Amino acid sequence: MRCLLASAARMLLRRRPCSGPLLLLLGVAVCLFYQTLMLARNRLRSGPQRPATDVRSRKSTDEFMMMETRKFISTLETLQRETQVQVWSRKPPWRRRAVVLTGQHLASDTEVQLYQQVLQQIGYEVHMSRYAETSSVLRTNQGVSGWSLLLCLSSSERSCLRRVSFSHLQYHQKVNLIPGLMEAFSDAGGGLCHLFTRSHPTDLPMKPYSCGSTSQKLQIPQDRRSPARAPPPGLVTMVNVYILVTSVRPLTSFLHDISVVSTNQDPRGRPMKLRDFLLQQLGPTNSQQALGQMKQVIGEVLQAAASTNEKTETVNRCVLCYQLLTFTLLFSSSITPVTVQVDTDVTFVSLSKDTFDRQITKDLILEDTLHFLLATHPHLSSEPETEGGQYGGCRGTNSRCLSEDEFLLLLQFQRQMTTSSAFQLLYPSPSSSCSSCSSSSSSSSLSVSDLLIRISRYYELQRNSSFRSDGTGALTNQESAVYSSQGGAADKGPCVDPRLRQIYTDPPLTLTPPFSPWVKEYRAEVTFDTVTVRIRPEPVSSVCRVHLDEHRGPRMANYPVGLGDSRISILVTDDAEPQPIIMTIYTVHMYRENRPSLPMFGDHVMCSFVQDCGLLVRPGRSCGLQPFIRYRSPLQTCSSGHAPGRWVVPCLSCSDNRTCDWREVAWQPDGCSHLLVDRSLLQDCMMDRKVLFIGDSTNRGMMYFLMERVNSSLEDWGKAHNTLVYRNLNKGQSLVSYSYYPQFWLEKKKRPTFRQALLAVASRSRPLVNSDLTVLVVGGVQWLNTDHLRTVREVLDRESLSNILVVVKSLGMGFHLPVDGIRSLSLTEIQDLDNENNNIIATAKHHGYEVIDTFSITMGRYKEFLQGRCACHFHEVEKFRSSRPPDDTTSTTNETRSTRPGLSSQSAVQDTDQEAGPADTWIYHVRGAVNQVYSEILLSRLCSKTRT
Repeated sequence: MRCLLASAARMLLRRRPCSGPLLLLLGVAVCLFYQTLMLARNRLRSGPQRPATDVRSRKSTDEFMMMETRKFISTLETLQRETQVQVWSRKPPWRRRAVVLTGQHLASDTEVQLYQQVLQQIGYEVHMSRYAETSSVLRTNQGVSGWSLLLCLSSSERSCLRRVSFSHLQYHQKVNLIPGLMEAFSDAGGGLCHLFTRSHPTDLPMKPYSCGSTSQKLQIPQDRRSPARAPPPGLVTMVNVYILVTSVRPLTSFLHDISVVSTNQDPRGRPMKLRDFLLQQLGPTNSQQALGQMKQVIGEVLQAAASTNEKTETVNRCVLCYQLLTFTLLFSSSITPVTVQVDTDVTFVSLSKDTFDRQITKDLILEDTLHFLLATHPHLSSEPETEGGQYGGCRGTNSRCLSEDEFLLLLQFQRQMTTSSAFQLLYPSPSSSCSSCSSSSSSSSLSVSDLLIRISRYYELQRNSSFRSDGTGALTNQESAVYSSQGGAADKGPCVDPRLRQIYTDPPLTLTPPFSPWVKEYRAEVTFDTVTVRIRPEPVSSVCRVHLDEHRGPRMANYPVGLGDSRISILVTDDAEPQPIIMTIYTVHMYRENRPSLPMFGDHVMCSFVQDCGLLVRPGRSCGLQPFIRYRSPLQTCSSGHAPGRWVVPCLSCSDNRTCDWREVAWQPDGCSHLLVDRSLLQDCMMDRKVLFIGDSTNRGMMYFLMERVNSSLEDWGKAHNTLVYRNLNKGQSLVSYSYYPQFWLEKKKRPTFRQALLAVASRSRPLVNSDLTVLVVGGVQWLNTDHLRTVREVLDRESLSNILVVVKSLGMGFHLPVDGIRSLSLTEIQDLDNENNNIIATAKHHGYEVIDTFSITMGRYKEFLQGRCACHFHEVEKFRSSRPPDDTTSTTNETRSTRPGLSSQSAVQDTDQEAGPADTWIYHVRGAVNQVYSEILLSRLCSKTRT
């Protein structure tokens, strides 16, 4: 009697203690199953039935095959389950260990994080290393034992193939590489696939030069009219499909639900379900035919690749290894595609990097692959093996018995067929030829390939039966997964799982702690040169929505990263209601480092710069550091606040800004200096004075700096966007008022005009005297123009205030970064802004007004902005509980210098800080080296004349 699984049972008996009754039971079940299969096959070979009973016989045969295959599957599961129980009864389960070779990937890459998270969630102990040669696990165990999963990420494959001996792998070990496929689809020269050099196939639906680098984007042919009577209406499409090969001999492979589609009308790639795209383009009938043709084409190419390395594959045997491939197919006015590119990795060249579609789609496929394979891993050997080769054998008979690797393949395959995932069976398809399924099959034992086809047909018949019985058209488990970004029916319903799958950033941020869907608070640091971060969070559930900063905020945005601390809030919401409901908030606290500084301990040279080479505002001027010669004679006091100047800094060499002590950078006007006003003189010159500020937040920063310098502390502060009046300045002897302009957030018809805002702040500050005891400081970032200055003249004349001191704060750097949701200036527009700034200065001088040229001051240090989306703020306000403010370290030299040895990294005060109770003794400090420079110039102009 022939027992199909007798060797598997003997293997279990030989290698592990097994009770007699259990073995007897399994043996009887296996033998009975085999006999039943033989009876079924004999019935199939008995010849054609009578026509009257042909349909009935076919139906009964299908039902019989369903029943017998079900018994076979049950036997497989019983063997595996009982084996696991016996192993676990001997000692606790051996902890599975995974080795991830990252190659050139950084630890912050989402792909690396994905592997670590998923593996840890399903119980793996994860070890990270760059290459196989540097992995302590692989080096200690000679790459043979001590691990159960080896993942070789892109750029580490060569190291894996060189270091790992696939012929000595044990049955519990899995690698994400199949050497035979890697070789078959390698570049044999100029893109020629290696499989063509071996077998020279002539009728393969594949272009010979389809391998190698995909750095060059494949070109989609120009649209052509379809030939007469061609089934599809002129379809010209390039499709990337993602294939998971889980075995080469016999061949088993799966197709992922998501593809990347590019057409000649829309060459930009889009991730979407291939089935949906074909249905949309071709209709129900042709789309099914095109999908079937596509599967057939890929199957033929994979079979050719497998046959190319038959001998090598026998030696390099890895039972549970797998390979992810990218097939690029071209549909050109035909439902039958041709393979134009095969990559031994998951590639997304046609997808945009800016939208993170590449990495999001890749991460999704990799995550699906891990869950699909590891959830279906049979784990027959849950401890390191000590023996190799095949076990058992039906001695005394001529029947073919299952070896352990065949048993593992069958068990893994049937579990994959029942696992809900985004993968659907590609090969063997239920329609594949099967020697045991036709009347002409020989009397030889069933092969493993035939058993795989029987299993696939069983689930296909099961699906068809379910489809006919309930009429719902339900898809298979493999077809039920939905891509989270595609929308559709699966995107409807309440948000019940408000977690993030990942936070994608460019440049990649190293989050602390590493990202996890269950962790809500993160910190990240970026270098000084990182001025923007693009961020796109992805939710776990497609029915949940993500908004940045607010209920209606964008899904993805560019954030300017100011020096010091900044914060990004990620809101996971349920948008089913008219008003989004916040379900979860994730927060990323980012800290941007100051400019790297090298303290001066010895000889150094003075260097200067007018503008940064990264933003040539004035093309005719030099950029970057230049040697600076100090003035030998004493410098005279500057006669205006807009004297041309440059920044100076001590360095070891002017050719390398990394050798400079940026704590000592200072603004140096050409041929003169702005005198710094000490506090006692400042308090004296501010006596009985009223200073009126009108402008935006940059003007408000100068006001608070003045208040802190006069009072030696700042006890009141707020991000006011209306009118403020401070009467407690200088022991009540001075008054400062402020009016915010322009109120751009209001509807245009409701916004106060500049004239109205100016009259409002003047009215709130009365009584005013028509002399320099009244000071008007007007200006902002980029809203000011020469018309505003004419309005100032008209209002002051009408209000009999023509003799007051007017100080014009000119334009400043800002809006130069590509930030979503606000305007962004091009280089040409910034250069035009510089010309407009010169016009403002000339007009102000014409009216007899003082001018502070903040544009020239901020131009050279435009990267040193602080918080704010406009990248235009060069000041922040810090909050303290101390009874004393930070020490004033203002330099007493004849140059205007920074008041602090460096930019503080403490957070700017939030609006909510203003709500502190009366018992809180909060004080504030205005920080920001650039803001301090032009604010000190303001003070010097206010106190330029000795008052009597």
